[in-house]
Amino acid sequence: MDKTSNPRIVIIGGGVVGLATAYQLLHVLPHIRVTVLEKELTLGCHQTGNNSGVLHAGLYYQPGSAKARLAVQGIQSMVQFCQQNQIAHEVCGKLVVATDESQLSRLRDLWNRGQQNGLLGLRWLQREELQEIEPYVQGIAGIHVPQEGIVNYKQVCERIAYHIQNRGGCIQTGAAVTQLQPQGLGWWIQSSAGSFNADLLVNCAGLFCDRVSQLAGEPRQVRIIPFRGEYYKIKPERQYLVKNLIYPVPDPKFPFLGVHFTRMIQGGIEAGPNAVLAFAREGYRKSHVNAGDLWDVVTYPGFWRFTANHWQMGLDEFRRSLSKQLFCKSLQTLVPTIQESDLESGGAGVRAQAIYPNGNLVQDFYILSRSNAIHVLNAPSPAATASLAIGAEIADYITQRL
Repeated sequence: MDKTSNPRIVIIGGGVVGLATAYQLLHVLPHIRVTVLEKELTLGCHQTGNNSGVLHAGLYYQPGSAKARLAVQGIQSMVQFCQQNQIAHEVCGKLVVATDESQLSRLRDLWNRGQQNGLLGLRWLQREELQEIEPYVQGIAGIHVPQEGIVNYKQVCERIAYHIQNRGGCIQTGAAVTQLQPQGLGWWIQSSAGSFNADLLVNCAGLFCDRVSQLAGEPRQVRIIPFRGEYYKIKPERQYLVKNLIYPVPDPKFPFLGVHFTRMIQGGIEAGPNAVLAFAREGYRKSHVNAGDLWDVVTYPGFWRFTANHWQMGLDEFRRSLSKQLFCKSLQTLVPTIQESDLESGGAGVRAQAIYPNGNLVQDFYILSRSNAIHVLNAPSPAATASLAIGAEIADYITQRL
């Protein structure tokens, strides 16, 4: 990177990770010129705006991993940011519930991970204690995580964007990047909103991060496979069944947490999501098919190796996607009194999950650094919670180069 007095940094992607990176850069390097390019007309339209809005404290993640470290740092930063900016949020706590004996060892593993990751105030609960917190839950044991909470990440994006612009940064919406060409030690960037020059590029393109890295000349070391997560809403007259956040014990082989109950900060209770292959990277409906995106999946050996190892899980998720009855049955393992008639269709999100050519999921955050570019190539949950910490880490890395 050309070490000019006022370096130009372009961030591709106006989700919460891209915006948080711009925000943190302008905090530590107020003299630099930062531009965020977002292909949509509004910010946070995709993964940021279609997740469950949970503040994750770091219970699930491998001790020593980037996810563990940045979730623990990130939830503190995010709660503080919300407090300072009058963003509606609530630290309401979460229950992770074991529903049978076979899950107890995995629940104990989660407890140990939480302790190693520095979570404070964890409580191991027996059956009666679970129902003191969530009266309608059914389980034999559980963990109460008091630090976890809820927020609307679209509102977080709006406030971060305000600070970026107030500090002299530029946010260009409607700017889909179509070309990246080396120019000297930096980049020439062509977008649908015109061309831009940059000394350093930061790729936070989410569902399209692997394609943006390819535009920059990187070999595709991983590929994004889109998984749609579908939600139901609990009808208002039955929302008393859930007070806050109720999660199952997850399968450690997958980064998906299983269908769960989430109270939303804007009101209402969501149930979900499942995790099914989406036939488009922005495939929020079952009927949405993008031929190019689907071709990208079916021609990737890593996808077929993943499928060969996990076909049963994929089949179960597909069935649950097609059957409200099966979806409800999964929810009933946590709250037996929930009925199919209590559920009405909700929204959906698409998760950008990177997969290696050998079929293994990329389990941790994956950030690739080059002399004049940084590519965020895997940032699923808990990236929204951790976004300010991720942004601070990228900003620190760039600061060391200047």
